[in-house]
Amino acid sequence: MLLNLFGSGKESMSAVDTAWLRMDRPTNLMVITGIMFFEGHMDIARLRGVLESRLLKYQRFKQRVVRTGTNAAWENDPDFDIDNHLHRVALPGNAGKPELEAFVNEHISTPLDFGKPLWQFHLVENYQGGSALVARIHHCIGDGIALIQVLLSLTDKEVDGDSAPAPKKLKFQAGEREPDDPFMRLYKPVAKMYAGVLKSYGKVLGTSYGLMMNPGKIAEYTQTGLAISQGLAKLAAMPADPRTKFKGKLSTAKRIAWSESLPLPEVKHVGKALGCSINDVLLSCVAGALRAYLVEKGQNVDGLDIRASVPVNLRPESKLDKLGNYFGLVFLPLPIGVANPIERVYEVKRRMEEIKGGYDAIITLGLLSVVGSLPNIVEQPAIEYFSTKSTAVMTNVPGPREPIYMAGNKVSDLQFWVPQSGEIGMGVSILSYNDRVNFGVMTDKKLVAEPARIIERFGEEFEKLVLATLLSVVDCPPDPELAELHLAVLRMQSEAGKHA
Repeated sequence: MLLNLFGSGKESMSAVDTAWLRMDRPTNLMVITGIMFFEGHMDIARLRGVLESRLLKYQRFKQRVVRTGTNAAWENDPDFDIDNHLHRVALPGNAGKPELEAFVNEHISTPLDFGKPLWQFHLVENYQGGSALVARIHHCIGDGIALIQVLLSLTDKEVDGDSAPAPKKLKFQAGEREPDDPFMRLYKPVAKMYAGVLKSYGKVLGTSYGLMMNPGKIAEYTQTGLAISQGLAKLAAMPADPRTKFKGKLSTAKRIAWSESLPLPEVKHVGKALGCSINDVLLSCVAGALRAYLVEKGQNVDGLDIRASVPVNLRPESKLDKLGNYFGLVFLPLPIGVANPIERVYEVKRRMEEIKGGYDAIITLGLLSVVGSLPNIVEQPAIEYFSTKSTAVMTNVPGPREPIYMAGNKVSDLQFWVPQSGEIGMGVSILSYNDRVNFGVMTDKKLVAEPARIIERFGEEFEKLVLATLLSVVDCPPDPELAELHLAVLRMQSEAGKHA
């Protein structure tokens, strides 16, 4: 346990978690929002029982935050009442997707009450003939991996599984995706090296003695000191992302949208045909959708790249059952300027290869450890500076491969939205569940008032990629120029059909 600076009954918050706590601002709330969709009507009493027996076993969900000076701590809420955190909601009108979007939009821009534990669940009892559970949890409680696992610990593989005791520990299982997937997994060998550095220092993750306190000292303990120093210099010299319709002064209102899901087996087939990973395919679709939106808005996209800040898990093996934040960020340049779908997926693959094995994730986690222990007046300019380096936050989380149940109801789908920090105005979330892939987008209302105009293009871009792949020469790597020719012919045929 971290050194207690607040006296008995309080637990000091780690420097990294403190950094995420202090990133909270009216224009960008540090709150992770998710939705579980249910086929049937959820019984709120049964749901409350699941939360009491499973969620509240994690003390964080009964603790509030206490702040003083540069420090923060957790203390038990003496007036804790689960009814302050679990609310029953009825949607107006047709109780469909527009009504649920409006409800989430209203709450996603509303701060959580810091006088209470930082989480809220809203049970929407009348959504499309079933129910939906909207969850909001502050980032300082945990990162995406930890919070997804906490939410999944509330579910079961059988319809009546909630009658059995919950597992004693949650545990993130690394390697659930492809071996080369750099998203939200144990980042080996980088994670091992990071753990070795920590052991050499004799410090725990999250203290003010993080990786970046003395970059030169690292060389005494590991052969990677020079590479990290070079990486830090590279990060510092990275220019700000170009101005687009996605960047600008932020408002205090957010807007969300979510897509129709894609079949995961088809994504895998396309990736295999192209010799690419699932993530190469999905990120290429994201880049294509962002490109199409900018073109629609009249922006010149020739040669345009925009960066996405991508979380990479650095959680040590010893912390797999712990809450808190254990991830760094890498900066992925998305090839917006590439129109050809096959050429674009190959370019995404090439750029992902350049990132793998680098030290950006370690560097950013170390920086968070440092800035979280500094006065807020120092932290804020640092956050602003690094937020200029990217246009979006993008995260990809593997969910359950089989159907799951909560409190006797089958979960028909899952969705979530990742918060943005500093001056970043867009977040893209990818979540797989039960052989489907879902996309979620959160934007600043002032920059993109209708994120549905972006999200609806993800499926279109995937269809283009499927078509281009099918039209390519069999048993040979697809040729981008040939695919572009086929697509041009099909577009002309489609236009001719419209005017016939």
